[in-house]
Amino acid sequence: MIPLLITVLVLLAIMFFLIAPTLRRHPDREILSGLDVAHRGLHDLESDTPENSIAAFLEAAARGYAIENDIHLIADGNVVVFHDYTLKRMCGEDVEIEKCTLQELKKYTLGTSGEKIPTLKECLDAIDGRVPLLIEFKTESFKNYKALCAAANEILKDYKGKYFVQSFFPPVLYWYRKNRRDILRGQLATATEKETLAKRLMGYLVYNFMSRPDFVSYDIRSVKNIMFRIVKCLGALPVGWTIRNEEEYKKAKKSFKTYIFENFLAK
Repeated sequence: MIPLLITVLVLLAIMFFLIAPTLRRHPDREILSGLDVAHRGLHDLESDTPENSIAAFLEAAARGYAIENDIHLIADGNVVVFHDYTLKRMCGEDVEIEKCTLQELKKYTLGTSGEKIPTLKECLDAIDGRVPLLIEFKTESFKNYKALCAAANEILKDYKGKYFVQSFFPPVLYWYRKNRRDILRGQLATATEKETLAKRLMGYLVYNFMSRPDFVSYDIRSVKNIMFRIVKCLGALPVGWTIRNEEEYKKAKKSFKTYIFENFLAK
């Protein structure tokens, strides 16, 4: 009986070590908590306000919504705001964004609009601290995450507005944990059985030992995942994505404290 109890306690201790969020209570938690966050700005692909455009950011800010956006490090060292890893969906060209220079990217427009792919600096200048920013760092390898973090930090370090960082890639959060502990950081995740083992483990939040997140941005479709529930009980602020209608919004209120939405106006 005693050896079994010891085994159980050891396994629980290992699980706690792997998935536990940070133990700190960063003051910016109170700012993030309760926010309605416009996913990639307040956008419409068929209009003049496509996702991750200056127009979409200005529309969100005008309505008082916080803004979620995505950043990449491109070939010439610039940091740009764009979601996908290729330009195909948004610009009609099957080109990898991270292999482009800014001069090359500025030749393209977003969707059917005249909007260009903005730099992070252009985004910050447009928002000018009026609403909080939730910035997702887009990288899937160890190859460039440090360079992306360093380049973004160089741009953000003098920004007077409030911002938070998040990523699916735990080493990004580890970089912020070691280098910018003053910034609220969040682990993005979704529970999936269709990806590689490494990505499935990310969905079960077992890399939290690396990121020690302040908040967990979790797919609302995976809300019943036991590991998410445990991490939430351990103190991580739960942020839900992506909410696409009022019914989902009402349901999200039961499990999350912050709400990333699109395709409707959150109230």
